[in-house]
Amino acid sequence: MDALDVARWQFGVTTVYHFLFVPLTIGLSVLVAILQTMWHRTGNERYLKLTKFYGKLFLINFAMGVVTGIVQEFQFGMNWSDYSRFVGDVFGAPLAIEALVAFFLESTFIGLWIFGWDRLPKRAHLASIWAAAIGTNLSAYFILAANSFMQNPVGYRINADTGRAELTDFPAVLTNKVALITFPHTLAGSFLVAGSLVTAVGLWHVIRNRGSADTGAYRFATKFGSWVVLVASAAVLFTGDIQGKIMTDVQPMKMAAAEGLYTTESPASFSVLTVGSLDGSREVFAIKIPYLLSYLGTGDPNGTVHGINDLQAQYATQYGAGSYTPIIPVTYWSFRFMIAFGMAAGAIALLVLWSQRKGRTPSSKWLLRAGLAMPVLPLLANSFGWIFTEMGRQPWIVFGEMLTRNGVSRSVSLAEVLTSFAAFTLIYATLAVIEVKLLLRYAKAGVPDVSEEHPIDDTHDDAERPLAFAY
Repeated sequence: MDALDVARWQFGVTTVYHFLFVPLTIGLSVLVAILQTMWHRTGNERYLKLTKFYGKLFLINFAMGVVTGIVQEFQFGMNWSDYSRFVGDVFGAPLAIEALVAFFLESTFIGLWIFGWDRLPKRAHLASIWAAAIGTNLSAYFILAANSFMQNPVGYRINADTGRAELTDFPAVLTNKVALITFPHTLAGSFLVAGSLVTAVGLWHVIRNRGSADTGAYRFATKFGSWVVLVASAAVLFTGDIQGKIMTDVQPMKMAAAEGLYTTESPASFSVLTVGSLDGSREVFAIKIPYLLSYLGTGDPNGTVHGINDLQAQYATQYGAGSYTPIIPVTYWSFRFMIAFGMAAGAIALLVLWSQRKGRTPSSKWLLRAGLAMPVLPLLANSFGWIFTEMGRQPWIVFGEMLTRNGVSRSVSLAEVLTSFAAFTLIYATLAVIEVKLLLRYAKAGVPDVSEEHPIDDTHDDAERPLAFAY
C-alpha cells in the first residue's frame, strides 16, 4: 500500500458518503416545493402540514450535505494536486460557477424560506423554496459538467510548454454529451430516493398511527411518494438506456467491463449472470440474453460491441504499455446492483399503491418492513451507480489524457494520507449517527400542528401587513 492507494480510498469513501445526502436534497427540495404549491393553490391545511414536515427532513439532510461536500473539494488540493494543476483551468470553471451562482442561490433562498414563515407574503415565500430547489438542481448540473469532462474531455487543448489542459470552449464543456444525459439520469435517481423517503415515512404513520387526525395527510404522502418513485423509475430506465449508448461511444472499455465481455461480438448478448476467473481475466460461466447488449450499446440488435481484450490491445498501442482494464468484478457487479436496487424500490412502490386501492388502509407488517427499506434501496442504487461510473473509467482520471496514478500529490506521504483518512472517516461516522438520529426523531414526531399559524396573505397591501413583515 502506498499514498496513491490510500488517497483513492479516501476520495472514494468521501464521495460515496457525500452522495448519500445529494440525491435526497435534490429530489426532496422539489417535492417540498410541490407540496407548498398545492397548499398555496388549494388552502388545504393537509398540504401545509406535509410541507413543514418533509421540509424539516430536507433541511437536516441539506446541512449534512454541505459539510461533506466542502471536505470533498478540499481533497483536490490536498491529495490530488498534480491533477488539480493539470486540469484546474477547465475543471475549475464549472465548479466556480456552481459555488458563486447555484450554491449562492439555493443557500440564500433556503434561509428566506426557513425564516420567512409569517414574515413573507405567501407568494414570495413559495417563490423562495422554488428558487432554492432550482439552485440545488443547477448546482448538480455544474458539478456533473465538471465530472463529465473527466469521462469525455471536450473544449480544451494541451499546452505543450506547461503540460496543462487549457479551456478553449466553455460552452462545449457545459454541453458535453455525457453531461447532457448524466444530469437527467441523476435527477431521476434523486427523485427515486426522495419519493422513497416520502413513501416510507408516510406508510409508517399510516400503519402505526391508525385513526389519528392526520391519517389523511399520511395516506396522501404515501400515494404521492409512490407515484414519484414509479415515474422516477421509468425515467431512470429511459435515461440509463441513452447513457449506455453514449458510454459505448466515448468509453467502450467501460461498457465491456460492465458486461464482462472479453471478446468483440456482433451481435452481442447481455449477461444476466457471469462467473469469471479470480483475476477477472476471462469468463468461466455465463447466462446471456442474445442481441440485448448490442441494442443497449448501439441501438442496433446486430451492432458491434468491442471486448475487453481487443480494447486493451488497442489502448496499449495508442497510449503505451500498461493495463487499461478496470477491475472487472467491481464494474460488473456494481452495474447489476445499481439496476437491482433501483427496480426493487419501484416494485415496493407498486405494492404500497396496491395496498391502498379503493380506500383500503394497509396493515401488513411485511409491507411496513419493505416500505422502511425503500429509502435505503435507491441510495444503494445511486452509490453503486457512481462506483461503476468512476471505477469503470480507471486507470484514467481524465480519460485518454491523464492516468490516476499521475494525478496524486507527490509531496504527501503515506502517513499523512492515512492520518487524514482516519480523521475524516471518524468525523463522517459521527455525522452519520447524528443524521440518522435527527431524521428518525423528526420523522417519528409526525406532521406539526399548524391550526394557529397565519402566514401573511398576498391580498394585504403594505399598510395592512403585520409589523413582523417589516423586519
